Amino acid sequence: MSSQAPASPAASASQRAVVIVAAACVLALLYFGREVLVPIVLAVFLSLLVAPWVRLSRRVGLGHGASVLIAVLALVVVVSGLATMIGTQVVHVARSLPQYEVTIRTKVKSLREETLGRLDFLQGELGKVIDGGGQGAAPAPAGTAAPAFVAPPYLTNAPAEAKPAQAPGKTSSPPLALLTRVLSTAWVPLETAGIVLVVLIFVLLEHESLRDRFIRLAGGTDLRATTAAINDAGERLSRFFISTFSVNFSVGVAIWLGLTVIGVPSAPLWGALTAALRFVPYIGVWLVAALVSLFAAAVAPGWSLLAMTIVLYLFVEIVVSQLIEPFLYGHTTGLSPLAVVVAAIFWSWLWGPVGLLMSTPLTLCLVVAGRHVKALDLLNVLLGDAPALTMPQRVYQRALSGDANEILSEARDFLKRKSFAAYCDAVLLPALQLARVDLGAGAISTVQQTSVKRTIVTVVEALDSHESKWTRWRRRASVLEDASIGRSLRLHREEAYGRWQGPLAVPAGSVVLCLGLGSVANDLSAELLTRILRDLHIDARHLSIDDFTAFDAEPHPDATPNAVSMVYVVSANPAAEQGAFDDAVAMVRARIPGACIVGVLFPEPLATVETALPANADVNEVVRSLEQAAQQAIARIPESGAAVA
Repeated sequence: MSSQAPASPAASASQRAVVIVAAACVLALLYFGREVLVPIVLAVFLSLLVAPWVRLSRRVGLGHGASVLIAVLALVVVVSGLATMIGTQVVHVARSLPQYEVTIRTKVKSLREETLGRLDFLQGELGKVIDGGGQGAAPAPAGTAAPAFVAPPYLTNAPAEAKPAQAPGKTSSPPLALLTRVLSTAWVPLETAGIVLVVLIFVLLEHESLRDRFIRLAGGTDLRATTAAINDAGERLSRFFISTFSVNFSVGVAIWLGLTVIGVPSAPLWGALTAALRFVPYIGVWLVAALVSLFAAAVAPGWSLLAMTIVLYLFVEIVVSQLIEPFLYGHTTGLSPLAVVVAAIFWSWLWGPVGLLMSTPLTLCLVVAGRHVKALDLLNVLLGDAPALTMPQRVYQRALSGDANEILSEARDFLKRKSFAAYCDAVLLPALQLARVDLGAGAISTVQQTSVKRTIVTVVEALDSHESKWTRWRRRASVLEDASIGRSLRLHREEAYGRWQGPLAVPAGSVVLCLGLGSVANDLSAELLTRILRDLHIDARHLSIDDFTAFDAEPHPDATPNAVSMVYVVSANPAAEQGAFDDAVAMVRARIPGACIVGVLFPEPLATVETALPANADVNEVVRSLEQAAQQAIARIPESGAAVA
């Protein structure tokens, strides 16, 4: 046994080294092979957009090959038309820029007067004050005067000096050289487009065959898991592409129409750029908005066109991002916002502008792979939108750090949907179970125990509707370090309502007792149940077994006979506390014969199968959660609308 102990760290270190080397090799392959990988990835993603149209053509009755050719031909026609339209608009904008030169000069001059001119004036006035009451500075020595500032021609209306005529030379390039330059510039995009088109055709033709090959290669004999992963990825990517493409296309049309109405030239170009760059997460649409705003400021003499352009982009983007997108697909891509931003930076560094456009779908594929492949689970944790910790784990972690405010923020969000009893059952008690496990293993220190206790006390009191902020602040320093959490919370109520947590002269059958068996978990559970019932306007009181003996030893002439209608006996560990539970039930039955005894027996959190406990004849009802216990009290005390004293 001792000989095998050192092997584990060595093995883990070697595994980490293998993972690092493999990651470096993958990054190198992605970077140096981008010339081949980018067209293939583009073709695969385009196939997800074209595949629905292929299936539609096949339903009409066309063959598979004919459906693929028709869909690809339609895609080529649409893309070529858009490229031609954008190119025409770009040429038109480039030719029309010289006519806006006067407007640009006027606005630059106006901006300079409003900014630099005012700063120069203030600097001169400040210099006079510093030099002593406006007497001015000493004259500079002869020969050392600073050269006068000469404004450039574009800041003034003065005509620029004519440049000397150049010596006659070659007037123009021959047509063949011009054609060569044009072809050399357009060759790379045309080459990439051709490769993408060819790969797209074959991907669509062999769609089913490629899927089967990938399942056989990645899944081996586990066809179920691989099929589930592929279906998940296909569903998420298809939903992402269709919804995003539809929304971005609609945004482009809206911007096109809006800019046409307000009078911005070349509105189709700006609408197409908006639709295209909106695929870049978060910043793409605002880059186009800045460019269009600058263009609007250049084409109109005043500033109204610029203001209307900014308002248009703000209105359209707010409506789409806050109303339309959540309604259509609810941001369910499965990626966290930070992961989207980091992915955009990473893929743009790796593959340039194409990587920036494909960053979200590529990262989505990695998250889906991490969700279904155990070795890649790190990707799902880092990039996915699912919480890395469960709610009980987050409460326990923040309690160790003493961060009560963050726990309260999450608790109030939870309470908007469900009750406080459900929060205790689903979050608070499981979190304290984690603390109990660590305490039993000696994994938390005394300081951490105190931090957990103070935080939980603060949270429970803050969520109590009967506690005021002033009362909670005044009592915060009175938490007894030696008392359990439940005992500390109970003492706070005793300070407000007395030793027996309320008057003893009450209507008959109006009091509910919550009895813990003495452990820390039992005391806290009984106290939480007491607070839950008091929030329901039920006169609930938290007692211990020793309190029964103390109550009998004291005279209580004002106590109402038969005041207790129900008694909850709480056990957080029923399997280990069966004897103590039976003794407590027998004591309650002997002292309060007419009370309804309800056993609150919490299930073991780590148990896979719920164990059946021996029945107790003195117990009227058995519940397994605080929420069920509250429902029992509401059913037995329907007149619980009266406020607790």
